[in-house]
Amino acid sequence: GGGGGGGAAERISDDDENGVNTRKKLRLSKEQSAFLEESFKEHNTLNPKQKLALAKQLNLRPRQVEVWFQNRRARTKLKQTEVDCEYLKRCCDALTEENRRLQKELHDLRALKTSAPFYMQIPATTLTMCPSCEKIA
Repeated sequence: GGGGGGGAAERISDDDENGVNTRKKLRLSKEQSAFLEESFKEHNTLNPKQKLALAKQLNLRPRQVEVWFQNRRARTKLKQTEVDCEYLKRCCDALTEENRRLQKELHDLRALKTSAPFYMQIPATTLTMCPSCEKIA
């Protein structure tokens, strides 16, 4: 038997990460949020002048306004992606269903072709009818 070599697992400290990035999440008032939403409806991107004006009006830092808009754009995109995904799923399901149905039809037709009695494969005109009942015996 071979002895497995023990690899020392490296522990990466994430203290520095926590120290730098722990900022309190910005809580906007209802009014600020509503105002930002309205602004977003008009333009979903801001030029520097608009950003500064908004920040001044809402008593926020320009960076906060910038981040809010970035997040809002990301949410819009995500929502659209979800809608697209839902639509594609439905299309896929429908096609899968149709494919299944066609496969079965094909299978049945093949089975019919191979199992049909010989007279079924001859053109009907060459078959003689039974005079009394007028149908193929």
